[in-house]
Amino acid sequence: MATLSFSPLKPNTLFSSFLFPSKNISSRPIIYTRPHRNTPPLTFFAAKRPPAASATNSSSSVTVETVSPENDANSTVFVIRARNRTGLLQVITRVFNILGLSVEKATVDFEEDYFVMTFFVTDFRGNKIDDQKSLESINKALIDAIDGDDDAALSVAPSDRGVVVRKPRLDFGKRKGQAERMLGLMDVFLKNDPISLQKDILHHVEYTVARSRFSFDDFEAYQALAHSVRDRLIERWHDTLIHFKKEDPKRVYFLSLEFLMGRSLSNIVINLGIRDQFADALSQLGFDFEVLAEQEGDACLGNGGLARLSACQMDSLATLDYPAVGYGLRYQYGLFRQVIVDGFQHEQPDYWLNFGNPWEIERVHITYPVKFYGTVTDEFLNGEKCKVWVPGEMVEAVAYDNPIPGYGTRNTINLRLWAAKPSDQHDMESFNTGDYVDAVVNRQRAESISSILYPDDRSYQGKELRLKQQYFFVSASVQDIFRRFKDTHKKFDEFPEKVALQLNDTHPSLAIAEVMRVLLDEEHLSWHRAWDIICKIFSFTTHTVSPEGLEKIPVDLLGNLLPRHLQIIYDINFNFVEELKKMIGLDYDRLTRMSIVEEGAVKNIRMANLSVICSHTVNGVSRLHSELLRTKLFKDFYDLWPHKFQYKTNGVTQRRWIVVSNPSLCALISKWLGTEAWIRDIDLLIGLRDYATNAELHQEWKMVKKVNKIRLAEYIEAMSGLKVSLDAMFDVQTKRIHEYKRQLLNILGIIHRYDCIKNMDKNDRKKVVPRVCIIGGKAAPGYEIAKKIIKLCHVVAEKINNDNDIGDLLKLVFIPDYNVSVAEMVIPGADLSQHLSTAGHEASGTGSMKFLMNGCLLLATADGSTIEMVEEIGQDNMFLFGAKAPEVVALRKKGPTLKVPLQFSRVVRMIRDGHFGFEDYFKSLCDKIEGTSDYFLLGADFMSYLEAQAAADKAFVDEERWTKMSILSAAGSGRFSSDRTIQEYAENTWDIQPCSFFFFLFFFFLSLTSQGEQSKNHNLLILELRDAKLKISRLESVLEERIQNLNAKTLSLKEHAKSLEDMANKSTYLQSALSDLKDHSFLADEKLNALEEEVHGLWAVSRKNNFDLHVLELKAQDAEDRLEAVTSQVGKMAEVVTEQWVQIQHLELALQIAKMRALQAQKQRNIRCTFLKFIDGISGRHLPKPFKALDSYSLGKGPIIRYYVSQALQQLKRFYSAIRRSHAELQAFIKGEMQRNELTAAFVNDELVFFLASAFITFPILGAWMLLLA
Repeated sequence: MATLSFSPLKPNTLFSSFLFPSKNISSRPIIYTRPHRNTPPLTFFAAKRPPAASATNSSSSVTVETVSPENDANSTVFVIRARNRTGLLQVITRVFNILGLSVEKATVDFEEDYFVMTFFVTDFRGNKIDDQKSLESINKALIDAIDGDDDAALSVAPSDRGVVVRKPRLDFGKRKGQAERMLGLMDVFLKNDPISLQKDILHHVEYTVARSRFSFDDFEAYQALAHSVRDRLIERWHDTLIHFKKEDPKRVYFLSLEFLMGRSLSNIVINLGIRDQFADALSQLGFDFEVLAEQEGDACLGNGGLARLSACQMDSLATLDYPAVGYGLRYQYGLFRQVIVDGFQHEQPDYWLNFGNPWEIERVHITYPVKFYGTVTDEFLNGEKCKVWVPGEMVEAVAYDNPIPGYGTRNTINLRLWAAKPSDQHDMESFNTGDYVDAVVNRQRAESISSILYPDDRSYQGKELRLKQQYFFVSASVQDIFRRFKDTHKKFDEFPEKVALQLNDTHPSLAIAEVMRVLLDEEHLSWHRAWDIICKIFSFTTHTVSPEGLEKIPVDLLGNLLPRHLQIIYDINFNFVEELKKMIGLDYDRLTRMSIVEEGAVKNIRMANLSVICSHTVNGVSRLHSELLRTKLFKDFYDLWPHKFQYKTNGVTQRRWIVVSNPSLCALISKWLGTEAWIRDIDLLIGLRDYATNAELHQEWKMVKKVNKIRLAEYIEAMSGLKVSLDAMFDVQTKRIHEYKRQLLNILGIIHRYDCIKNMDKNDRKKVVPRVCIIGGKAAPGYEIAKKIIKLCHVVAEKINNDNDIGDLLKLVFIPDYNVSVAEMVIPGADLSQHLSTAGHEASGTGSMKFLMNGCLLLATADGSTIEMVEEIGQDNMFLFGAKAPEVVALRKKGPTLKVPLQFSRVVRMIRDGHFGFEDYFKSLCDKIEGTSDYFLLGADFMSYLEAQAAADKAFVDEERWTKMSILSAAGSGRFSSDRTIQEYAENTWDIQPCSFFFFLFFFFLSLTSQGEQSKNHNLLILELRDAKLKISRLESVLEERIQNLNAKTLSLKEHAKSLEDMANKSTYLQSALSDLKDHSFLADEKLNALEEEVHGLWAVSRKNNFDLHVLELKAQDAEDRLEAVTSQVGKMAEVVTEQWVQIQHLELALQIAKMRALQAQKQRNIRCTFLKFIDGISGRHLPKPFKALDSYSLGKGPIIRYYVSQALQQLKRFYSAIRRSHAELQAFIKGEMQRNELTAAFVNDELVFFLASAFITFPILGAWMLLLA
């Protein structure tokens, strides 16, 4: 018996992903580790030695077994017994090579017509293969490659050790040589060493980009790089598709109208595990990988959280090895490109396809016709009446495939996007008849279907175009799904076992009617059989929280564009309502609410009701959202089918939002966790909690954050010209501009902060935490309020950023055209992220998850998934504010009685009064948030919002606390990975299993080499053995050379060891000498210490004396200052008293003069009346004389006359006083009457009134006097 021995064979680098696919092993040596003596032997497919076959036996036999090695327990030993034939050894070694295994040692024995080959095999790390699944796959691969094909019959021979597989031979003739040649050309993958990568890049520069390899710029280098990466991506993609086709697992078909993929290059090379290799190859060519990656534009295939969620879920489906296909539309212009001019948003087309998309593969041979308009007719088929849709218009759907690689696996799934093209038949008819204009118009009409994401549906034409988009995407996808199923299956009873359709919101809900139409009209199934299939294959996820957000399609529009589908929907609704009546009776209110058809002035089809009725599972996207579905949105359906309703909290992929966007943080996490396994199993992030208080981690964590803030600050400066301080808190709110997301609340808070800083003195401003407030997002073209919010942000920013009093304490930045690439810069650099939606209005909120993974702290309301985040990271590690969902309804009911804080009223008044300009433009915006119009409760939450902001300021000042909160936030983010979401969908909704690719394709090709071979050609065998001996001798010489090198290195190590020993001896001597020196210096140290104590004592006494003296001097100086102050005050008070005394004297003199003048005036006024003057003259000058005469007379004549005279005098005095009173009353009466009269009012004055009153009194008396005299 002859025996051959082989030296170790290195693994093929093309299959580096086997067992640990994220690592490339092209540069790894074979590692020999200490053997594990206690490892129990594993035996698989062990078989007895088969008997020698006769010469006339055309069949062959092969057995493969694993045995326990005697001398090397660190290897897995495969013993293969098979008939000898030409090329058998190459086939076996090629299998090991393809699987990425190292053959450490091999022996070959000959027993008549049989080879007995023993291979000592390790994995690429030099370890024993213990995984049972891997061992079974290797055994299967060896058996398939050596002896048989996929269709061969298997027979199991009785044996107590294993199985013997016998398969018939086929003679391919010429095909054999073709297969061998094809295998020789294709049995290896593209290599990933620097030389091979550089050759591929330069090849694409010259032959794909068509530029000279000696002269090309960064963008051309990016295109060549992208095509080189795509080549390696396609290898895995093809293998995965063929593997899926062979295994035929149940697949999920993910229908979504939008996928926001962002840039692909960095994500793909990381998932393929070849990022470092390409970076090295490019650096040798003089290019930087990061610079070239920046040349790529974002794929504009979606907008907002829903689209990015779909992209994350596709990444997780590929990573977790689930058999899945994504379907969407290939938009030519996407949503729009946001341009800011003078603070106003302007929309421009985003020409993202102008320079092509290297990641897509146009499948011109995969096209499907899509029908519109027309009529529905009845026809008889096999005696049964069936419906036939005669379309009025047809377009072609062309497939564009986008491979999506998984991380840590070779599985690469497909995202198929559809582009609309005109029907060739219609084009030819138009050209043949000379109607070239009609041909061009038809082409434009067809291509417009896939031109723009979400066309404006405020007009009928817009509504029709949007409905066309939805059905075009659905029809092409359904046709593709049916084609794939019918390739391998004939019975539609198996359809639910192989197909699961996921409706991502209501946009693809027309798929229900389309599948029903195909089953009824094209496959001719009965209604009940088709309905049974429908209810088993569809699952529905809604992202809506309010009834107003649920999609409705007008019946007239649907009947005109898709007449057959309207009939099917009516039939579904009729059957459902009839069944519902049996269950709930004639409750017409509930029947009306649950009906698919909404009656009213405009009859509509409720697409959400259709989806709920026809799906086996209805999913919410957070726990709070699920509760809203059950209690409000779909309460009637939940009461009917509670088992249908589930929730899977949304998630985002850590590979995009940490590994790609924040590589520094990725490396730091891997360092402290000691593994990169968290990239696939993100629950391992919880291990960071053990280091949350570690000072070293804190320092490194802060350094990573600073690096990311520098990158973001540089972008802000390049974009806006504004320099921002890195010491400031980067406060970010980036999301679609909408009232319920409350960017306006953020701006009002910024205005309040600005107002407070402006009114502070300089000392108080030093205590303010500096902030850089960053806002980004797009407003829908027809959403005027959202556009006004963007304008307000810009005018406030202009005011704040140009105020020298504010400086770096506050800056406001608006980032235009916010997309995935910008988010990859903003999110890692953010310190604080705001999520301000009114509670109960956000279904989930994936933006907060991206910030959380990057260690950014959250300031948020208790809405969407935030409630679950509180459970994971703790309420102490985030800043919550605002009313909760149950409180919102109660606050709205208060209406005008709801009180808002004065701070809120003040900032709104600042906007109204034009403090920032444009007061007329912002009037309607202010009206929306005051009084009963404040639907989203900005005023009610404003005070709570300010308190949360103050808490964030306080925490930011304490760096240690802030860093700990940041670490704990990242550590608790594992629950919010899309990997967890997809796993829950797969297990609880879709019922699909992982389908990992174990290189089946290569087993298949290897098997071709053995089919039809003749195993009797001993001459060829002898030649093969001679070649093997030559190779062995060469390898032995190489081995001897390596042994000599090892011996030389051993000697060198011994010399180094001796040197180390000498150094150790010297170190011991030095240590002893140092000890002696320490003993001698001990006494000197004591004396020095005593002297130092005395000096310290004297110094203390001196300092005390100096201090006391200084205190006395200060007191004396203070007393002198106080004395001077008192003296000064006394002098000032004396001057004041003197001045006040002079003023008092002047006032007294003036008072006397005033009294005299008043007395004189009174006298003069009293005698202005002629009559009074007369009486006064009589009483003052004339009467005294008669009285004197009377007195003298009365003294002589007696008292009688005196008595009468006195009586007359008293009567005269009374008469005089009565005249004076009447005169005063008469003046008031005359003045009042004259003022009432328009003619006399202008002449009223005191002199005239006095004269008239005197005349009225004097003239009658004088008249009577004259009459008496007469």
